[in-house]
Amino acid sequence: MKLITLLAFAASLNLMMQPANADEALAKSKGCMGCHGIDKKIVGPAYKDVAQKYAGQNVVDTLSQKVIKGGGGVWGQMPMPPNAVSPEESKKLVEWILSLK
Repeated sequence: MKLITLLAFAASLNLMMQPANADEALAKSKGCMGCHGIDKKIVGPAYKDVAQKYAGQNVVDTLSQKVIKGGGGVWGQMPMPPNAVSPEESKKLVEWILSLK
């Protein structure tokens, strides 16, 4: 029984220790990286700039909707088009972006 508990603890610790870029693969698969860099602006802002702008704010739901529906005016003239992502994927992407430092 102790071994099972220890293995479960180790597995949960491993999940908590995943790198902040754990969802970079999702961003790449959805085409996000064509317009956004992690460290540099491409067409849209760098993800680290987004994380810095919204640090400490409760904006996951708001930004998740913006990813799904698109938006504009916050980062300049170029609007972000709607994206073909599920609400769960959008939330996962936003949480990853906001975790970047």
